[in-house]
Amino acid sequence: MTGETPSAAQLKSIHDEFVRQLAALGRLRTYPKNTVFITEGDSSDSVFVVLTGKVKVFISDTEGHEMILDTQGPGEYVGEMALDGKPRSASVMTLEPSTFSVVAREPIREAIRNNPDFALDMISKIIDRARLATNSVKDLALLDVYGRVARLLLNMSVEKDGKLCIPDKLTQQEIAERVGASRDMVSRIFRDLTAGGYITVENRFITINKKPPARW
Repeated sequence: MTGETPSAAQLKSIHDEFVRQLAALGRLRTYPKNTVFITEGDSSDSVFVVLTGKVKVFISDTEGHEMILDTQGPGEYVGEMALDGKPRSASVMTLEPSTFSVVAREPIREAIRNNPDFALDMISKIIDRARLATNSVKDLALLDVYGRVARLLLNMSVEKDGKLCIPDKLTQQEIAERVGASRDMVSRIFRDLTAGGYITVENRFITINKKPPARW
């Protein structure tokens, strides 16, 4: 940690007012690519606001199998579950060189005590993330692998030039880790979706040409 606070320019680049206020409470820290800076089970009390770069949130077992829970970029934050003082519930790794504003628990508590709106915004954010987690569990429980892959592609897509595109490059291994399946299974699904004209993949960028069927 450098000890420096985020600059006005760094804070201005964060569009969400709550996240901007949160980042202003922290100190700058930078990590290189592929650095695990939060480890599942560790004790910590800090929230990391992403200023630049990209991270993945994941869980793993003793055999090295991983499942990606989420990815976050600039203007997002990770580690808020540690505010209750309990061990980390997941690990977080940088996917590219990344800079964070690292905010300790006490400044956050002070902000909550002094500003009811800050507290309400934080509660709202936590509720949003709880809803996403519930939907993820629902998908794992009720959808087969194809359904989870199709849902993931649609959820990650954005409209561009009249088409739905995935803005980030994704490997089939990354998709497999996000839906809790093997790479071979995802590869077979991609072959079928490509052959059916539902998706196009060029240089790891995925375009959804038409909505995949609910079931395959």
